[in-house]
Amino acid sequence: MKILVINGPNLNLLGQREPGIYGEQTLESINSDLSARAAELKVALSFFQSNSEGEIVDMIQSASGVFNAIIINPAAYTHTSVAIRDAISAVAIPTVEVHLSNVYNREEFRHKSLIAPVVLGQIAGFGPQGYELALKGLMGYLMKS
Repeated sequence: MKILVINGPNLNLLGQREPGIYGEQTLESINSDLSARAAELKVALSFFQSNSEGEIVDMIQSASGVFNAIIINPAAYTHTSVAIRDAISAVAIPTVEVHLSNVYNREEFRHKSLIAPVVLGQIAGFGPQGYELALKGLMGYLMKS
């Protein structure tokens, strides 16, 4: 089982960027914790982070036939990127959207996800644990398929 984990813009600044909202854990630390959990489940993870919408689209497209599922935190692109939405829809790989903060109790412009309608589910507000919840959810889904 192979799962691609994609993180969008500014997530490379975790640990220093607004820790009151996003926490103090770095992206590297989150990835390390998720890797440990994936190893227990005998799942191979690949990690990708980019601040560039086009690079994220390219990565999603290249996942077809390589990965069984995707976990994506599109960050700010959640609310603006038709291109990322269309790429997820086009590859038809089971995908879960993750957000560290609860986007629905923040600014109104964050309440609309262009990504949510084309993914299996969305997890928001559980901090770094959201990635593990996405992994567990995807594993349950893939085992039934």
